[in-house]
Amino acid sequence: MTTSTGDETIDMIETQTTTIKQQQSSAPIEYDAIIIGAGAGGISALLHLRDLGLRCRLFESGGGPGGAWYWNRYPGARFDSESYSYGFFFSKELFQEWKWSEHFAGQPETERYFNYVIDRFDLRRDMQFKSRVDKAHFNDEKNAWDVTLADGTRYRGRWLVAAVGPLTKPQLPKIDGIESFAGEAYHTARWPKHPVSFEGKRVGVIGTGASGVQTIQEVAKSAAHLTVFQRTANYMAPLGNGPVTDEEQEQIQASFEELKRKVNSSYAWFLHTPDQRSIFDVSDEERERFFEEKYNARGMGIWQGNFRDILTDRRANDLISDFIRRKIRERVKDPETAEKLIPKDHGFGTRRVPHETNYYEVYNQPNVTLVDLKATPITRIVPQGVQTSESFHELDMLIYATGFDAITGAFEAIDIRGLGGQKLDDKWIDGPSTYLGVMTAGFPNFYMPAGPLSAQGNIPRTCEYNAWWLAELIRYMQAEGLTYVEPKPEAEEEWTEHARQVQSTLLTSEVDSWFTGVNRNREGRTSRRVVQYRGGAFIYREKCEAAVRNGFPEFIKK
Repeated sequence: MTTSTGDETIDMIETQTTTIKQQQSSAPIEYDAIIIGAGAGGISALLHLRDLGLRCRLFESGGGPGGAWYWNRYPGARFDSESYSYGFFFSKELFQEWKWSEHFAGQPETERYFNYVIDRFDLRRDMQFKSRVDKAHFNDEKNAWDVTLADGTRYRGRWLVAAVGPLTKPQLPKIDGIESFAGEAYHTARWPKHPVSFEGKRVGVIGTGASGVQTIQEVAKSAAHLTVFQRTANYMAPLGNGPVTDEEQEQIQASFEELKRKVNSSYAWFLHTPDQRSIFDVSDEERERFFEEKYNARGMGIWQGNFRDILTDRRANDLISDFIRRKIRERVKDPETAEKLIPKDHGFGTRRVPHETNYYEVYNQPNVTLVDLKATPITRIVPQGVQTSESFHELDMLIYATGFDAITGAFEAIDIRGLGGQKLDDKWIDGPSTYLGVMTAGFPNFYMPAGPLSAQGNIPRTCEYNAWWLAELIRYMQAEGLTYVEPKPEAEEEWTEHARQVQSTLLTSEVDSWFTGVNRNREGRTSRRVVQYRGGAFIYREKCEAAVRNGFPEFIKK
């Protein structure tokens, strides 16, 4: 089962394979730094490293820049962090040149933005598209990274920057017969470039995470019938999107420094930061007014800007969860359907909160059916549709909105080996261990913007900050005449343990999700792991900047 994107054909079951050309006799092409990925992380790294005078080559498997925003072109795909907080901040001129049309831009505009950026700063000449990295092995003798593309071409670089992203490797569900479906089949993370019509078709969507919600809202507008196969009920909150007015545009253009200050001082690099009051510091009436205000405001405030204890105190979380449940019951007319849409296994905000536009109202439409897979699981996919334990659903089209093999999946898609040939997969078999989420012991000069155990959230902000920090490290190495650094094992252990302790204080740690490294479609991924740093971006910045001030004492240097 495959679907064409115009530029390339994507195998929906396994990683795309390419015929390897045998070029073993030719010498590798050498650069100072090799960068994998043309998303926010790769673009930021290329900008900073070029400014240091390094010769760089960036490889991207897609046909253009944008990373997730190149591949995720499904209907309704858009930001759920404000557009002007998501774009790059390294240039005030760029910020003021580009005027976002919506508060939460859609994928086409975002793709145009990334293309504008790389052309505006003449980055395209150092980028190579439709070029998938197959292997990256550290050469102990040369103290450099040997990189092999899927077509067999070989490169060598002193530095390897794996800007592969935490949410980039698509994940299909483990369902018998998945390859047998005879109709149209798509994964939201590998949506084709050609138009896809839902008009008059019986469409099934598996998954109700962020991409599923956005897709469902669009499909329901024109499909003859939409069947939503809900694997896990999620709490949703209104997005509050709309066009950016001329007056708002003027205010945004004038607030560059203020916006930078806000995102850099917030908990997760967003424009929203927790209210420092406890939920129990206010009266019931004031709490209700506060919840209503946040629920009806634009963006992630209901999640990222709520009372400070809703994600640490179960009693506090119960109050906000009860509020959201009431909203679902108010918006969905059929009580039985509403109850199916209300999570029973976690509280609000302890899993990723998708933001929606009339999502719950979709279930009031006569052409939409909700199937709760907790109660009636899928037993098999057949050529004509989907069989559950209770009934058969005949379909013309099947959409997998089943997300990603998150955080570490994109690293596992590449054969990465460090000192002595150690495989990164083997090192991380029980969970990732890193120093500041960007480097790992035994893998010299190997850098991971927004990598495992970094302070994620608004990903471009993490990436841009990580690129600045890498530039500071290389600048230090140039001044000291160093060619080689890797984290000391004890520094990595200390950071990994710190991340573990921080996560243990959050209610998130008690919930199975990609936030806690659980992926039931992958063997060995059913137990919770620590995969992100949840201590807050401001604390993360303090730790990173202390390393710069102190001369990077956490590294082995040569």
